[in-house]
Amino acid sequence: MIFGYVAAIAASSITTELVKGKSLEEALRLTDSDITIALGGLPENKLHCSALGATALKNAIENYYKMLFKNQTKVDQGDEFAMKE
Repeated sequence: MIFGYVAAIAASSITTELVKGKSLEEALRLTDSDITIALGGLPENKLHCSALGATALKNAIENYYKMLFKNQTKVDQGDEFAMKE
């Protein structure tokens, strides 16, 4: 069951649609404005809802990277990484 304002739910839903098939780097470039435009606009008093989707997505990707790199160490050559044992 989902609770919340219709605009917030719509913004979160369209966020997932907009980033499907994109790399994490591409997904990080998603803006509040992109979400608002994809929704066909939002009333002025609901514009903050578009930020919820973009902010949550960026936080999730940042957390993923933190966890990923926490379990890796740099290899001597290049930017390759090796998993910690």
